[in-house]
Amino acid sequence: AGAVVRAEQVGRGPGVTERKTRGGEEARAAETAGGGGPGSPRAAAAPAEGGGPEGGADAATPLTLREFVSRKAAGLARLFSEPAVAESGGLYRLMIGEVEASLLEAVMRETAGHQGRAARVLGINRSTLRKKLREHGREAPPGPSRPSRGKKAGAGADTGARIRRALISVSEKGGIEEFARSLHRLGVGLVSTGGTARRLAAAELPVTEVSALTGFPEIMAGRVKTLHPRVHGGLLGRRGVDDEIMQEYGIDPIDLVVVNLYPFERISGCRDCGFAEAVEHIDVGGPAMLRAAAKNHAAVTVVVDAADYPRVIEEMQRSGGAVGAQTRFALAAKAFAHTARYDAAIANFLASVPDPDRRPLQRNRFPEVYTRQFVKCAEMRYGENPHQAAAFYRDPHAPPAAPAVADARLAQGRPLSFNNVADADTALECVRAFGEPPACVIVKHANPCGAAVADSAKEAYHGALRTDPASAFGGIVAFNRPVGEELARVLLERQFVEVLVAPAISDEALEVVAARPALRVLITDEPRAGAGGEAGGGGIGGDGSGRSGFELRSVRGGILVQETDHGGTAPDGLEIATRRAPAPSELADLRFAWQVARFVKSNAIVFAREGATVGVGAGQASRVHSARIARLKAEEEGLDLRGAVMASDAFFPFRDGIDLAAEAGITAVIQPGGSVRDREVIAAADEHGMAMIFTGVRHFRH
Repeated sequence: AGAVVRAEQVGRGPGVTERKTRGGEEARAAETAGGGGPGSPRAAAAPAEGGGPEGGADAATPLTLREFVSRKAAGLARLFSEPAVAESGGLYRLMIGEVEASLLEAVMRETAGHQGRAARVLGINRSTLRKKLREHGREAPPGPSRPSRGKKAGAGADTGARIRRALISVSEKGGIEEFARSLHRLGVGLVSTGGTARRLAAAELPVTEVSALTGFPEIMAGRVKTLHPRVHGGLLGRRGVDDEIMQEYGIDPIDLVVVNLYPFERISGCRDCGFAEAVEHIDVGGPAMLRAAAKNHAAVTVVVDAADYPRVIEEMQRSGGAVGAQTRFALAAKAFAHTARYDAAIANFLASVPDPDRRPLQRNRFPEVYTRQFVKCAEMRYGENPHQAAAFYRDPHAPPAAPAVADARLAQGRPLSFNNVADADTALECVRAFGEPPACVIVKHANPCGAAVADSAKEAYHGALRTDPASAFGGIVAFNRPVGEELARVLLERQFVEVLVAPAISDEALEVVAARPALRVLITDEPRAGAGGEAGGGGIGGDGSGRSGFELRSVRGGILVQETDHGGTAPDGLEIATRRAPAPSELADLRFAWQVARFVKSNAIVFAREGATVGVGAGQASRVHSARIARLKAEEEGLDLRGAVMASDAFFPFRDGIDLAAEAGITAVIQPGGSVRDREVIAAADEHGMAMIFTGVRHFRH
């Protein structure tokens, strides 16, 4: 009906007088005074709908209901002989009496009783519409009434108006055909751009190119296609406020926007991406549409995530084609977060490029301005202490390949506390460092207090627990193997466990641990939907080198940012510093102890033998004191240190640590080296017949 009633606003020539109407009243007055009937010169000379720039004021003015009927009457009159034309006035009156009422009823039914929309379709204002409805005895038109704001109705406090037109333009096209097909079944008209339009057309869906909507072709290789008043006016127009101006300029409402953006993060994160290529993938029209739709979420639904397609369709099916206010608001907030992250990736990239003209393009690892976005996982009961509020946020930029606490599933138990998360993270990272052999790590207060590798997860657990069972009480226990029923029973018999971390747990094991409902069970190989994300588009998190992962640590007034400690040794490998080289069994234990040491708070000392820790000293201001604590713990548990090895996260500044270790029975040492007293330390090891290896890499952990 709107296409029939409303004249296209194609343009006004310089000699044409601009004329605004209020509900067609001016046109009605002109018709009454000057003969707007079908037999009048005006009616006979009426141009076809959508006249061009030379169409005059009539072509640039919305048709009123009476003008519509006049033109239809004139068209019918021309079908008859000339004498019939003289009787067209009677025909016109007949049509006013017979057609107007049915037309009003049809329009009100089509717009579900929404008077504002009906008035826009008919080219009149709402007061005129209400008057005509009263004249024809239709003050209560058929169809569902629009629920008032603040009252429960269907999907929410405000179910909103029915969605009639959707604009779809997506770079990531997964699931778009089925979503668009569902919209089509619900009577939604589809408008689209470029590749998305071709994709929908290939799926045999009726789709209108955006160029047909704007009357302007896509230009500049697609750079300009949606930046047009008929797009942004349709998105930003306030329903019931801007109706007349939208009608005057031929702007139809757009009720649903489905947009995701050019893949800037993925493209700019590639090693061989040039500056011009990255800039070309900066989306302009997409964010503009998202921001416009999200700003006008009182009337417009905006979707940026394919995961929300089912939610929108289900709500429309429940609510007669509408989406409720609560959902529109939630999707709008998500859209602004989406564009904020996109802009942050662009800003990080540009701020990491010292010279855009340099070939090949070089990027600083740390940009001049660093922006990052985090998504809240949960609010916690408290932070490190009960008087501190806390929340847990996930980093959507994190590499999706590696299991992470932020993406793990809580299979049992209360929500994780602040300290649970910190300790579980240390335990998971440490147990992952051992690779394929079955391993177990027990963490207490952010320090491994026991770790082991063995032929089975159960044996590894026994090896880790014996290091320091007193400290392990109430700790976090992590495995790199699934937990079965037998291991679950052993865990519950041997100690009180605060959190159990594993890649998987059997149904039988879950039945066992259910006897301890306070035990939190964290499954790491079942990441939540949407976990992970693309690299951050250059600079931090995306330098194209294949190495990713950064740590942030807050200080008052700012943050520290560093690359994650990837472990390992210097590029040229291990250096045997002493006269004696380690035996194969010693070398295996040295490598094991070295992996554990990088997760122990500095100054860190780790004693190990046969793939298990036998003493751990952590967090002391003096390295020799850490060695004394490790020895003390081993002695308290009755563990023999003879033949064990020692790992130190940093160099020994004096020979006293080597002397103490030799006295305890340690036979081999692994450390970074690099002290001004290395010769003195090496001489001490040679005196005791010890083997010593330098790694060339320090592993401080504060």
